[in-house]
This record gives sequence, structure tokens and C-alpha cells, in this order.
Amino acid sequence: MKDFLTKDFLLNTEAAKKLFHEAAEACPIIDYHCHLSPKEIWEDIRYDNITQVWLGGDHYKWRLMRSAGVPEKYITGDAPDYEKFLKYATVLGRAVGNPLYHWSHLELRRFFGYEGILNEKTAPEVWEIANAKLRSEGYSARGLIRMSNVAVICTTDDPVDSLEYHEKLAADDSFPVTVLPAWRPDKAMNLEKETWTDYIARLGKAAGIEIRTFADLKKALHIRLDHFAAHGCKLSDHGLNYVMYAPAAEERVEEIFAARMAGKLPDAQTEAEFKTACMMFLSGEYFDRNWVSQLHYGCRRDNNPVTFRKMGPDTGFDCVDNTAPSTQTAAFLGALEDAGKLPKTILYSLNTNDNAAIDTIIGCFQNDTAVGRIQHGSAWWFNDHFDGMTEQLKSLGNLGYLAGFVGMLTDSRSFLSYPRHEYFRRILCRVFGEWVEEGFYPEDYDTLKEIVRGISYENAKNYFGFKTK
Repeated sequence: MKDFLTKDFLLNTEAAKKLFHEAAEACPIIDYHCHLSPKEIWEDIRYDNITQVWLGGDHYKWRLMRSAGVPEKYITGDAPDYEKFLKYATVLGRAVGNPLYHWSHLELRRFFGYEGILNEKTAPEVWEIANAKLRSEGYSARGLIRMSNVAVICTTDDPVDSLEYHEKLAADDSFPVTVLPAWRPDKAMNLEKETWTDYIARLGKAAGIEIRTFADLKKALHIRLDHFAAHGCKLSDHGLNYVMYAPAAEERVEEIFAARMAGKLPDAQTEAEFKTACMMFLSGEYFDRNWVSQLHYGCRRDNNPVTFRKMGPDTGFDCVDNTAPSTQTAAFLGALEDAGKLPKTILYSLNTNDNAAIDTIIGCFQNDTAVGRIQHGSAWWFNDHFDGMTEQLKSLGNLGYLAGFVGMLTDSRSFLSYPRHEYFRRILCRVFGEWVEEGFYPEDYDTLKEIVRGISYENAKNYFGFKTK
């Protein structure tokens, strides 16, 4: 029987241990997709207690607590922070099989030096230990980032954002981490939303033009893309229901735009035609700027109408969807390739049933312009666990070029989420170690270490073209 969370946690072979400790463990982190606030990084915020930094905004933990029957007042409500922490500790102590059990204990060890197990009995002790650390030197937002050996952070930013805090961070030589914006134009594309016309007015104001037509919308987006590029942006991100391809003539798209501006909500086909036009235009812009396009899909959001009315989006009521048609994904990439405008692209599906489809689609569009020009993104959101990461790695290994993979991201709003990179690297080395142990790959540690360092750090740095401070 093995002890819990030793230095060789998840490393079940000598090869895995060698690869992790000698290649992966010390690599810096490139967090090319997260939801950290650049304002909070600039202001170097501090937290009064572990509840604020650990439970605030973390819908992974909220879902677990709700599943255990915890009343909402102890999750997102007005209960005292200590009582919220006690509730989470009680639930976590029984969360067998859930990745939060691993993540939470990794975070307690890496940031707070707590080597024990968090549960209802130990919660008071952990509360005191963690809060004492948070009051000490180096436990501000920037301190937590430094502690995690982070080299690059890409936040998630709307086209209307001023990027003032990115500008300030770029000029601050005292902070050794590169913080860049990432372009997220979902609100400009989501014409099915009731708030879309109000957003278009805001976008026009940010761009300094009045948006009356689809041509105006493209001009406004181009202006804001220039603004992001001037602040070092190198990548975009899209949250899509699926990667769609429903091409329509320019005149038809202008009609759709005009009808929506007049107050008419679109049907599904109309929505797909408009979003296809937006994605074709934006992808061409990304190609021209040598940006990377990230496409996140396979999620059905805000499923509980009662809680959505009370709490809004991103509060833990989303699920995996199964409507991603690989025919349209392939056709979309093919149309961009045919136009000579296919940018480097990363595909992420929340549905693991899409792994093989993604890995075979990306193989149709590789060339010598980049290693892994089209990527299968890391196991995402509901798949950030042992099985999800293992399946993604093995699928890409079976059907693609795993050595060119750009690796892990946090996709998190928490400054304590960086041990997820360690978790991923341990699983990566475990998979490689098993292949060596079973004779599937030779004990060529020079090559294997190079591959592990690439997936952990170097590949992302080269693929995105990041410069570190």
C-alpha cells in the first residue's frame, strides 16, 4: 500500500519518477489560458483568509459542495468565511475519486506547507496555518504567482477592454512574469443574446466608430485587434457550442445583422450563418497577425434556469454537450485553408468522445509552418482529472504527434491553481513511464526528457512566440 501524496505521487514506475524529477518538475509554467484578473495582479491584492483565495469564484468547489447537500449560504451566500471553509473541509474529506481531493491537498502543501489531510477534524488547524501564511511576506497575488514558477500568463479579455492593467504590468520591471491579454470576442458574435445590441454599441464606442452594418462590425473588431496587438496579444479564445460551418453570402450576413439590430432574434440556422461569417473574418485576422486561435466547445451552459436568474453565468451549472459535428469542424478548417487564412489553431472539446475526431481532423491540416500547427488542446474543465488527461494524451499519441503538444493550462480564476500543472506533468510522466516499462518505447531518456520538457514548457513558448522577462 502506498502513502498518499508522496514525492512520487502518481509516478508508478522508475521511468516515470526519473522523467518527472529530472525533466518536468523544475520547468517554468506558461499559463496561456486562464481567467485571472490583470487588475488584481497589478494591485497585488492580498486575502484575509483561505476562504477568499480558495473558494471565492471557484465553481469546481461550489459544484462539489452542492452535490454534498451544502446549503447555498455556505457556498456563494453570506455565511461567515470560517463557516464556509468548515463546510468545504467536511465535504472534501469524503470526496473520494474527485480530482479536487488531489488539487486541494497539492495546493495546501505547495503554498501553505501543510502535510496533513484536510477534513472536518483538521479544518480548524488548517484555517490557522493558512491564514497565518496569507498574512506573511510573499503571499500577495504576485507572490503566489512567483512561488509557482510562472513565466507567462495570458488572461481572458473582451474586445472593449482598455487593457490599462496589462500596459502597467508590461512597464513594471519589478514583476518578472509576462502578463499578456488574450482576445475573447464571444459577446460580439452572440447575436442570439438579448444584450447583443447593447454590446455592439459599447464595441463601437471602444473602437471610435458607429456600428450600423456587418462591415462596420468587422471594422470595429479590426481596430480593437490592433489595440490588443499593441499590448502584446498573441492569441484569441472562443467559447462555442460547436465549431460550425454554415457559409452565407455577404449580402445575406448584412441582412441578418440588420434584422437583429431591428430587434429580431435569429433562428438556429441564421445564428450559425452569422457566427460562421464572424469566425471566417476573425480567423483571417489571426492568420495575418500570426496569432493562435483557440476554440473551446462542447459545453452546454447555464442549465438551471432558477439559479441562473439568481446568480448569473459561471456559477457551476454547466454540463458536457454532445452536439459537435466533426463534419462542420473539418469543413470550417478546410475553408480557411482554401482561402490561405488558416491560423495556428487549438481545438478543445469538453466531450471526451470527440478525442479521436479531433486528432484525425488536425492531421488533415498540418504542414511545415509550425510543429503541431493545429493542436488538440489539453483535457479541459470537467476533464481536468486523471482519466481525462490520460485519455487525451493517449489519443493524441495514437493518432498524432504527442511530442509537439503545447501542454497544460489552468483555465482558472484562482491564484492557487498552479499545482494543476504539476498534476498534469505527473500524469504525463506516468503515461511515458508505463510505455517504457511495457517495452512500447525504449529507455532513451535523452529523447524522453526533451519531449517532457517540451510538453511542459518549451513547446508552448515556441508555438505562441512568447518572450519572457
